[in-house]
Amino acid sequence: MGGIQPERLPSRAGRSTFEKMYGEFSRHLSSRGKKLKGRVCGTSGRKEVKKVMDWSKLRLMPKTEDFFGMFEESSRNVCKGVAQLKELLHNYTNVEEKVKQIGDTEHYGDKLTHQTMKKLNKTFVTELDREDIHSLVSTLDDILDLLDATVRRMVLYKIDRPTEELIKLADILDKAVDEITKAMPLMRHLSKPEAILKHCIEINSLENDGDTVQRAAVAKLFEDAKDPIYVIKWKEIYETLETAIDRCEDVANILEGIVLKYS
Repeated sequence: MGGIQPERLPSRAGRSTFEKMYGEFSRHLSSRGKKLKGRVCGTSGRKEVKKVMDWSKLRLMPKTEDFFGMFEESSRNVCKGVAQLKELLHNYTNVEEKVKQIGDTEHYGDKLTHQTMKKLNKTFVTELDREDIHSLVSTLDDILDLLDATVRRMVLYKIDRPTEELIKLADILDKAVDEITKAMPLMRHLSKPEAILKHCIEINSLENDGDTVQRAAVAKLFEDAKDPIYVIKWKEIYETLETAIDRCEDVANILEGIVLKYS
């Protein structure tokens, strides 16, 4: 917990970036050295050599990206998608237009994920382990993917109105995502893990609530519904949205793992 963290070796991409920059610097020195040949004895020549060899001005490593800010933006976008889902379920009109808006939010989430991965590839030194950054942004994106898949199934299966159980699942998802959104800014202060862990515990509790609601909803389908096609449609919708809640718990587990490493 409080010990010295083991040194992390740069990735192949990081080494490649470093080697490229070192090569360019070496060629620069060689080129400037040729120009200085025969002119190093005078005062101006010595100043020029000193200027070329001023290592204090050389930045061998690319600027570290603010991955914490990227996490925060991704979580806010997930929160926006959940708010759009709740608006759809509580006011089930203009369904296709609202589903399109959720799809736009999901596409923006994909864009944020790709931007983060691109910057991760180009960054030599990262604030967290590269695997943790990759897992966190990917899992946040999964939540939106599953949310989008839920509403698209509702359109595809021609659902005329949402059930009470689906609204309950959406409310649980909303609370879980809200906990994630609150936890993300706290990641900048890993030396004080208690607040982060408090949110993680609440997310785990909400995931258990989601399991309970989903199982009860499926049991009710088998008990009350007479049409097997109706049962298949709603079982898939319930399971898809509940899996989004599972992904919230996955995010909480990733955050707990990061806290254990760095606190």
